[in-house]
Amino acid sequence: MNHGKMNFQGTAGLYAAAALLRLILFAFFPGLPDLLTDRVEISTPVTSFKRLQEGLFLHNHNVSPYDGGVYHQAPLLLPLFSLLPDPSTYPIFAYLLYIVIDLLSADALYKIAESGEAAASKLFTSARKERRWSGYIVAALFLFNPFTIATCMARPTNVFTTCAILHAIAKAISGNPFTSMLALSFATYLSMYPALLLPPLILLAYDRQHASNKTPSLIQFTSVNVVITTISLTALFVGSYLLTGSWEFLASTYGIQLTLTDLTPNVGLWWYFFIEMFDSFRAFFLAVFWLHLSCYVGGLSIRIRNQPLAVLTLLLGIFAIFKPYPSIADTNLFLAMIPLFRHVFPLLRYTFVAASTVLYATFLGPSFYYLWIYAGSGNANFFYAITLVWSLGLSLLISDLTFAILRDEWEVERPEMVGKEIRQI
Repeated sequence: MNHGKMNFQGTAGLYAAAALLRLILFAFFPGLPDLLTDRVEISTPVTSFKRLQEGLFLHNHNVSPYDGGVYHQAPLLLPLFSLLPDPSTYPIFAYLLYIVIDLLSADALYKIAESGEAAASKLFTSARKERRWSGYIVAALFLFNPFTIATCMARPTNVFTTCAILHAIAKAISGNPFTSMLALSFATYLSMYPALLLPPLILLAYDRQHASNKTPSLIQFTSVNVVITTISLTALFVGSYLLTGSWEFLASTYGIQLTLTDLTPNVGLWWYFFIEMFDSFRAFFLAVFWLHLSCYVGGLSIRIRNQPLAVLTLLLGIFAIFKPYPSIADTNLFLAMIPLFRHVFPLLRYTFVAASTVLYATFLGPSFYYLWIYAGSGNANFFYAITLVWSLGLSLLISDLTFAILRDEWEVERPEMVGKEIRQI
């Protein structure tokens, strides 16, 4: 009881400190949120707060928010933000909403870390399982990460997606698949790509349920959860239709991600490629890019079947690089999950190189963008080059983490090989 009380006091103090830091930044640097909102690294055409305000303005004046060709976000965000006073006059209410979402995300991370699922799942227990960080540390690393703070201040709508994904994982671990699927449906409705997390999430929920002998078979369990997700998404789409009066939102919200009609620069790999692309090849390469994004799901889910949480973490990292409109918020979600795997840190080989590359790109990215757009002394290649370096750093991190997770599994299977260098035979 005492331990639980101390934990509660510790996390309450942590959340209060994180909220206070954000409020201080909002209060003492009033121009910072608008400055960050304009940054292409944080705001994309499908998550930008400024575009949300544009859609909100049209919605409040009984005009379809999708008429202007600027708003590409989920319709149900509009009534939510309509409840808040005008953000340009009373920004504090929007700030408070985003701070609460950050704290809810951190709380879900705390629960995931405390479950110990990363090091000891139903089908696999790491020999290093004792070496892990508490939920308090994992939540603190998320809340005080500069990427998290910058994202919170820029107010893009993908913080809602992040929160929904983390809650979907936390609920799956706590043996509550129904709520988990609802959370994933909401994330999918907002951003589309979380639909690809369904297979490993179902495996995770199945393992945690199966431990308590409640589930008959994996096929039956999968069918039920796919039906729950489909019904939830259908309900959200019907609600959106009733709100907007047409199905126009489907093309504006999801169609833009499938066809990449808005080529605003971002930290991803797609925009420059499709600027240079001949129209006759466009459909083919769109199919290739989407196939590439989705092809990891099956392979990782089968190969690392024993550790569904590891699969989810690696997929979040892959999405942060290869989705159509990535931002640092996606990278931040991946970085938030990495501390859960503290037990495999000694097996990582390129930590310094990966961290240096990501930091290098973080500092140079804004400078390169400035030289291209404002100083006029660079061109699009200039900025695209630094986004390639950014993607390289993340790719290194993902491949290194994959190696460490597989090596950890292998050492449990063959204890005599612990600490020995291996070569592929």
